[in-house]
Amino acid sequence: MPLIPEEPQIPESVPGPRAVPAPGRGAPTPRSVPGPGPRPVPVRPGSPGSHRGPVPVPSPRAAVTQAQAPTAPAPAPAAVPQVQLIPASAQGALDAADEAVDLLLDTGREPGEILVLTTGDPHPWAVHELSFGEASYWAQHDAGDDVFYASAEADRVGRRPVVVVAVNGGADAVVNGALSAALGRAGALLIVCADPQRVNSLLPAGV
Repeated sequence: MPLIPEEPQIPESVPGPRAVPAPGRGAPTPRSVPGPGPRPVPVRPGSPGSHRGPVPVPSPRAAVTQAQAPTAPAPAPAAVPQVQLIPASAQGALDAADEAVDLLLDTGREPGEILVLTTGDPHPWAVHELSFGEASYWAQHDAGDDVFYASAEADRVGRRPVVVVAVNGGADAVVNGALSAALGRAGALLIVCADPQRVNSLLPAGV
């Protein structure tokens, strides 16, 4: 009985028949398959990205740091009020002050902007108002809606745009202190009704 040759066993690890290169040809070089990596985007002519030069680098001066930020300007010093001298004797200083107040009101000043100080006897208006008590008297000062008359030595007197000083008496030390205090209380204008020969030597330097 003739023998039948056994079929060769194919290992399971071999996926299939291998391609045998033809005689005279080398084995094909395996090619790499491009993966899903980024692809260069073509630039269309005329697009914003074409012919673009180098990106400018900002200058260090352009960046303002917190330390280099400009600070707020310092407040300007208070302006010295204008000073006007009305020649008047000690006996006529009150009348000159009243005339100055009338002129100020006629030229548009509000009554509450005017303060009248006396270096000697108090103004008749102050005497009248003080007769109703100091509380009522100073309440009118705090209201600031009318001309206020007070002694130059009063500590409670505040600032007003215009201060009128009637030098109707008092020693040189009193007048000197009154003028210095009035200069600090006047916001825009200081009017002094006095003897020029007396007050010129008592006014602060530079006034």
